Amino acid sequence: MNQEYTIKYYATLREQSGFSEEKITSSAATAEALFDELAKKYHFSLKPHQLRVAINNQFAKMSVPLKQNDTIVFIPPVAGG
Repeated sequence: MNQEYTIKYYATLREQSGFSEEKITSSAATAEALFDELAKKYHFSLKPHQLRVAINNQFAKMSVPLKQNDTIVFIPPVAGG
């Protein structure tokens, strides 16, 4: 079943997708499945195990089931000094 999600991108993912935010329709049932779908579309260099995910402003596991109108933020590793 297709559902609509809002995806927010930061850092490397924003650069590789060309978006800071987008609304998509997907049949992905989990954040990991959704990331895999997006990684194929945008050729992301990062893998799911390298990311954190927040769903509706709450950190979550990649295996958490998604719901209609969820806002998903994939958070790449941050380097700094």
